[in-house]
Amino acid sequence: MIGMRMVDLIAKKRDGAALTNEEIEWIIRGYTDGDIPDYQMSALAMAIYFRGMTKEETAALTMAMVHSGEVIDLSSIRGVKVDKHSTGGVGDTTTLVLGPLVASVGVPVAKMSGRGLGHTGGTIDKLESVPGFHVEISKDEFLRLVNENKIAIIGQTGDLTPADKKLYALRDVTATVNSIPLIASSIMSKKIAAGADAIVLDVKTGAGAFMKELAEARQLAQAMVDIGKRVGRQTMAVISDMSQPLGYAVGNALEVKEAIATLKGNGPHDLTELCLTLGSHMVYLAKQAPSLDEARRLLEQAIDDGSAIAAFKTFLAAQGGDPSVADDPDKLPQAAYTHPVTAGEDGYVAGIVADEVGTAAMWLGAGRAKKEDAIDLAVGIVLHKKVGDRVRKGEAFATIHSNRPDVRKVEEKLAAAIRLSPRPVVPPPLVYETIV
Repeated sequence: MIGMRMVDLIAKKRDGAALTNEEIEWIIRGYTDGDIPDYQMSALAMAIYFRGMTKEETAALTMAMVHSGEVIDLSSIRGVKVDKHSTGGVGDTTTLVLGPLVASVGVPVAKMSGRGLGHTGGTIDKLESVPGFHVEISKDEFLRLVNENKIAIIGQTGDLTPADKKLYALRDVTATVNSIPLIASSIMSKKIAAGADAIVLDVKTGAGAFMKELAEARQLAQAMVDIGKRVGRQTMAVISDMSQPLGYAVGNALEVKEAIATLKGNGPHDLTELCLTLGSHMVYLAKQAPSLDEARRLLEQAIDDGSAIAAFKTFLAAQGGDPSVADDPDKLPQAAYTHPVTAGEDGYVAGIVADEVGTAAMWLGAGRAKKEDAIDLAVGIVLHKKVGDRVRKGEAFATIHSNRPDVRKVEEKLAAAIRLSPRPVVPPPLVYETIV
């Protein structure tokens, strides 16, 4: 807009004043187009880091980033489109379970997913451990599949929220990542641009989470729910534990195997329970059930009567995957070596440091340290114990799945990540609270 200067807006935020919607739109447009240099945007990001943003500013920043690129139109898909976002963690297999599970009771799941950077691959990497599965489908095919089967997954388009991509890269190298308004607007801009009518957020807290402290996780969850409501999306958040890995499997094909077991009703208790909690909210927001209790009953029934695993098979086959892996998970990639990690003493599991377990899996090749790294889909770690479980000396508390025989460093890392206590231990809660 005529008369605006970036230096004045930096000073305004530095001094603690709120930016107007027009000023925020001008900044994001100018930065996306290359008219505002990185050094000025860095200064603004630092001012936001120290001064924060009002709810109005955060919503305006989110929508400015949404409109910096393509906005996906899902209006041709029948029904209420509900998206789920997890702030990530170790062994976070929820999308692999939730997609087919909620689709099996009539909720359309039009999912855009990325590849992973970190402990294991992203949802797409994990699904690509199924022979033949691919996400390279056209937008028309994507919409058709969701209308037909209630579920499809496509790779993230490079045209979504270019302003966020630019700003995120800048925050990463200017020590301004940990700002609640900047994190919340970054996450929500991508969800809104992806076309969802309603959004269910799974905000992790604990050692394996981005937000280590519960108070921080609560702040982030509240900020994202506020944004969603301000811009006309039904939004709610569940704050869940990531002090230990979710489920038992950490690794791509290993997590798909665990997802299959969960969809058949034989999965780990914590993964099953979290998927039923998040799924109930998705079904309720999609108006497929009159209450959360009824939504949960529908999901439990879909697991019991085989509808959930049937939806998974249909979804795999529609995108080129071999659906028979659901009946024979040994068709998934398998590592050449398995190596048990045993307890040196009797006791109770007092702690499993999730991000250390994740790092151990990455050392095996299950994840990417850099974007261009290749992933070994077969490798990873399967835990046999959770916090609170009893363990005997010599008993395996984990198994390493590796494609190389020497795993001593990984074994040492794992042993250091699992803490034993001579006395019984109370496990942490799975869900801390719900924010609506």
